[in-house]
Amino acid sequence: MEKEKVVLAYSGGLDTSIIISWLKENYGYDVICVCGDVGQGKETDGLEERALRSGASKIYIEDLREEYVKDFIFPTLKADAVYEGKYMLGTSHARPVIAKRLVEIAEKEGAVAICHGATGKGNDQVRFELTIKALAPHVKIIAPWRIWDIKSREDAIDYANARGIEIPVTKADLYSRDRNIWHISHEGMDLEDPANMPQYDNLLKLTVPPMKTPDEPKYVTIDFVKGEPVAVDGEKLAPVALVEKLNKIGGEYGIGLADIVEDRLVGMKSRGVYETPGGTILYAAHRELEYLCLDRQTQSFKSQVAIKFSELVYDGLWYTPLREAISAFVDVTQETVTGQVKLMLYKGSITPAGATSPYSLYNESIASFGDSKELYNHKDSAGFINLFGLPLKVRAMMMAQHKDEK
Repeated sequence: MEKEKVVLAYSGGLDTSIIISWLKENYGYDVICVCGDVGQGKETDGLEERALRSGASKIYIEDLREEYVKDFIFPTLKADAVYEGKYMLGTSHARPVIAKRLVEIAEKEGAVAICHGATGKGNDQVRFELTIKALAPHVKIIAPWRIWDIKSREDAIDYANARGIEIPVTKADLYSRDRNIWHISHEGMDLEDPANMPQYDNLLKLTVPPMKTPDEPKYVTIDFVKGEPVAVDGEKLAPVALVEKLNKIGGEYGIGLADIVEDRLVGMKSRGVYETPGGTILYAAHRELEYLCLDRQTQSFKSQVAIKFSELVYDGLWYTPLREAISAFVDVTQETVTGQVKLMLYKGSITPAGATSPYSLYNESIASFGDSKELYNHKDSAGFINLFGLPLKVRAMMMAQHKDEK
């Protein structure tokens, strides 16, 4: 009889390497691995051979980078969504694009279940599972970290060693990392104590520590069309190439380091260090262009929407009516967010260096301190202030009337 199939979200890391063996031992499933390539770089090298040696019957390595950047990163960028003011959601919006592909391959292979290696303490379990529920509610979900007797990464290493399973970590380096084209995150070990300063020289993978960056600033220009970046320093680039180029530039100048104690969805606080060099540049440039192109009320309301959007993405609620509705609103606001922004990068900081747009709402003839009677008469402000301040004046009169009663 043909075995039932399970699709495993496979990264080749410690957890998913041992899960192949665990699934075979405990369920008797035929394990089909799926690695969603969202820009892990060399981490996917040799992955096929490693998965097959670990007991998988088949592995898909799917290049999802363009879909990830175009359909997940850019909509979040256009929304200016940053979780708790610091986190640019690098892991958060990578999970739904991967989970979407897991569902597609599970349907293709006729699998009865989808398995992931997210822990029971983290956010990723929610992101994977909510996407699966939204796209394939009939598929069984298996989360080993909520079932097995393994309690720590040290236990996982012992499990692997006992079965001769090849793993890419040792007990000397147990940082938990997640890397993609947008960022790399670091958690665990000495970072678990918020009192410890990160050991940047040993920790960082994408970014040069700011104190070791060049002594001269770097200027970079970014062109946007309807809120999406299309060119760097005058060179038109496809989405993936554009992010990769800005990662290189930003990394060399120490841009995009974020040390965060964040509130996880599951109720606890966690400490992590994030490197997002290219993303930090894009967010800064996009905001500068919006200052030029959006009116006051739209900017104000959009900033409120950005907080909600960031929470939806963080909480794994990408495939929901509310996220889709907010994205529709954001797209309308971006119709005029077209132009070029120049930034100065220097030792981890970003300084605006000018912006232009054919849709700029800045009118020099109005804003100038010079004569502009045709568009703005200084005398008009007196009536405006009288009306705008009328509630204050009325209240002051009332308070004066009742002063002697106190």
